[in-house]
Amino acid sequence: MSLSRYLPILEWGRRYDQAAFSGDVVAAMIVTIMLIPQSLAYALLAGMPPEAGIYASIAPIVLYAIFGTSRALAVGPVAVVSLMTAAAVGNVAATGTVGYVTAALTLAMLSGAILLALGLFRLGFLANFLSHPVIAGFITASGILIAASQLRHILGIAAEGHTLVEILASLWAHLDEVNVITLALGVSATVFLFWVRGGLKPLLRRLGLGPRMADIGAKTGPVLAIVATTLVVWGFDLSARGVAIVGEVPQSLPPLTMPSLSPELISQLAVPALLISIIGFVESISVAQTLAAKKRQRIDPDQELIGLGAANLGAAFTGGFPVTGGFSRSVVNYDAGAETPAAGAFTALGLALAALFLTPLIHYLPKATLAATIIVAVLSLVDLSILKRAWAFSRADFAAVTVTILLTLLAGVEAGVTAGVVTSILVHLYKTSRPHMAVVGRVPGTEHFRNVRRHEVETQPHVLSLRVDESLYFPNARYLEDQLAALAADKPELTDVVLMFPAVNEVDLSALESLEAINARLRDAGIRLHLSEVKGPVMDRLKRSHFLEELTGEIFLSQHEADLHLRKAVTAGAARAASRETAGQARTGTKDG
Repeated sequence: MSLSRYLPILEWGRRYDQAAFSGDVVAAMIVTIMLIPQSLAYALLAGMPPEAGIYASIAPIVLYAIFGTSRALAVGPVAVVSLMTAAAVGNVAATGTVGYVTAALTLAMLSGAILLALGLFRLGFLANFLSHPVIAGFITASGILIAASQLRHILGIAAEGHTLVEILASLWAHLDEVNVITLALGVSATVFLFWVRGGLKPLLRRLGLGPRMADIGAKTGPVLAIVATTLVVWGFDLSARGVAIVGEVPQSLPPLTMPSLSPELISQLAVPALLISIIGFVESISVAQTLAAKKRQRIDPDQELIGLGAANLGAAFTGGFPVTGGFSRSVVNYDAGAETPAAGAFTALGLALAALFLTPLIHYLPKATLAATIIVAVLSLVDLSILKRAWAFSRADFAAVTVTILLTLLAGVEAGVTAGVVTSILVHLYKTSRPHMAVVGRVPGTEHFRNVRRHEVETQPHVLSLRVDESLYFPNARYLEDQLAALAADKPELTDVVLMFPAVNEVDLSALESLEAINARLRDAGIRLHLSEVKGPVMDRLKRSHFLEELTGEIFLSQHEADLHLRKAVTAGAARAASRETAGQARTGTKDG
């Protein structure tokens, strides 16, 4: 196997040129400016020291550039994973302690190991069991939770809680402690950042900037808010009046850190690590595939698992916390002209320089501004319209989305994502356990067969043609038996049953046993069983059993062929019956004569 299968850098690195370098450097500069406030904000959300956000955006980006397959994905802290980190680590250690940081490092290590193992064993398909509506519901609920959790920084009060009820109750209990200055800063920053999203770019265009420069300028909105509020706090010494600030941040590159190998801690964090891995991978791969499709590039999901696994292991050993591919920064990276993953490496270099030289400048940065940055970012993730769309399209999906949202809000993110995984699987099993089946007939004048309930079709009174629209396996095998028995019972004149298999891609042992039982029961009732439009792989599997030898009927290449054959058989049978009746009447006449 080619080494470039596991090291995609060897593939794109051979074709790296001056044009790609220019695009990557420009993209890196823009993303670096965007990542500095984001990294600090998501570290605050995760309960980590502010510098941990920057550390989590350096080594992980470089490692992903080496092992990842997306040309535009920007890896680092993201809102949902940061919230899940705070929820998981908060259960085993107190915020602000060494134990908390160690637990976060351990969580990143476990997440990295899980992702790496899934990638090496090519198990990326497992993420498909988490349906998109459930993911949308979880992210919507998480966005509401995150925004609610940051209100304490906007209000300048002490509050806590991991569920919406706990957070709101805590905020209400401390409402009389609101710091008016902090509230003014937080509200101002929030309003400004909301305006930036829709108003700054048109303003810059009216001032004469080109579309690309105006877009870049709009992306720097959070930086403007940080600079302005930091200067205000510093100039008026507002920290002395109760405004919470970031404080001293070490001027250093990411340190070498060691996660805990304590069996007890690992056992406590194993399930949260698995859930973070699943959510992080689903979020990352969806972003990567969306951006890759725009340039007709290919994303390898299994290699993405390896890239994300390496990134999380890098975070674990360099003072970070769990990371994944972020939507907003990846889109900015793509729009800014990133050509290869090298843009991520250049971004890491920019963040390293920021960690060395710019951290003293954020000493007076108010936490309210970081909270405003988070709130504005996550509220764009909230999409309650998913409930309306799911209700209109599928009641089962609506139930899954509703359960996920409610449990996330009322019981916390771990319960919510667990419910999402479980309900996704249950919905899948429910749907496949009751596959769609249709009694079909011929569309007059054609060779096409359609559902008798939807079309005006021709049927034969002695023939039942049933189209099966799902692969047959253990959850739905008995359902086929029950449906066929009920249909056969309503047709006392039935002589032939044709199972039409155009959509059956798989037949497992349980389904084979059900087919054998159906064949035996119909035989006992004097009814023949036929198959039509059986796919090659299914036929190969049936040939390895005794089913075809015991089949009372025939196997037809098409339903048209089956219909013609059975019509001729019925006609021939009627002719023989008429002949016997005529012969009998002749014998009777001879005797009478």
